[in-house]
Amino acid sequence: MAVDFKEYSRRMDKTLDVLAENFGAVRAGRANAKVLDRITVEYYGSETPLNGVATISSPDARTLVIQPWDTKLLKDIQKAIQCSDLGINPQNDGRVIRLVFPQLTEERRKDLIKQVKKYAEESKVAMRNIRRDGMDYVKKLKKNSEITEDDQKKAEKDLQDLLDQYIKKVDNALAAKEKELMAI
Repeated sequence: MAVDFKEYSRRMDKTLDVLAENFGAVRAGRANAKVLDRITVEYYGSETPLNGVATISSPDARTLVIQPWDTKLLKDIQKAIQCSDLGINPQNDGRVIRLVFPQLTEERRKDLIKQVKKYAEESKVAMRNIRRDGMDYVKKLKKNSEITEDDQKKAEKDLQDLLDQYIKKVDNALAAKEKELMAI
């Protein structure tokens, strides 16, 4: 009997998605609207994502323009950006907010690389935990005599191979992000 690992594969895919979100929020010297995804603004009594109350555009490689649908939100949006971990001072001209992304310094690049390495390591740990859950499931099946010892060994090897594939995907994503951060 073959053990089905679709659930564990799906969970590892989800972990990869979270890693991609985290990497997207790390700014690489270029204007990218994804860095604003985590920023929320109080709008009619509830926290609303920035892209839910404004149009975000990028007129050039280093600038984001945020145009709120309701100009009363300008100050709230400006304050939310200042309170975030973006490290960019928004410029409010009364109609739109401009975010000008400065060229990254070498020191800042190294800090960002440390941050993305931390995200990658957290993803690997999460995936190892998923593998552990799978191993526990396989051992339980063996204990209940639902699979043979040979099936258990094969299932454990398949689970390890699955983990290795996903770890490789994390490493590739990390290498791509590091390359992007080091590009001037």
